[in-house]
Amino acid sequence: MHLNPYGADAVRLAVDLANDPPGSVADLADRCRRAGVVVDMPVRDDDLAVTRRLIEEWARIVDAASAEERARLLNRMLAGASTYPRLTDHADGRWHLHYRDDGVPLSAVLRALVSVGTALHLTGRGMDRLGRCARTGCGLVYADVSRTGRQRYCSPRCANRDAVRRHRARGAASR
Repeated sequence: MHLNPYGADAVRLAVDLANDPPGSVADLADRCRRAGVVVDMPVRDDDLAVTRRLIEEWARIVDAASAEERARLLNRMLAGASTYPRLTDHADGRWHLHYRDDGVPLSAVLRALVSVGTALHLTGRGMDRLGRCARTGCGLVYADVSRTGRQRYCSPRCANRDAVRRHRARGAASR
């Protein structure tokens, strides 16, 4: 069975951009490349500000209180991408899907990738597979790609710190 990587890869990029916003257009483009995005489109000065607004919009999906609200917000984001999926091979013979028209700027490509990727992630893994770290004081975003669907922390480090805190609290309470 072949799983579509758009969901996990695009959602991981959105998590990265939400938890550590890029500081410049060059940083944004570089992080997109490292995430596997082929940056063969125009990269404009306003892509940074547009992408930051996109990630703020995406964070509202993460923070939605119900599956219905999450779906409503995501459908609005998908409609804003206003493009259609299409096959391309970049003239290298390796066919794949693009969720964008040719010549659109990086920020428009990210809107399509993040919205479609999030839709694939949530419909394929579960509508509750996005969240904020459960460790008090953290609040970073995570995308649950685990097999069990029980992720509650942004990283093993936060999970361990919270476990140590709970352990110490139990020890103090028993004295």
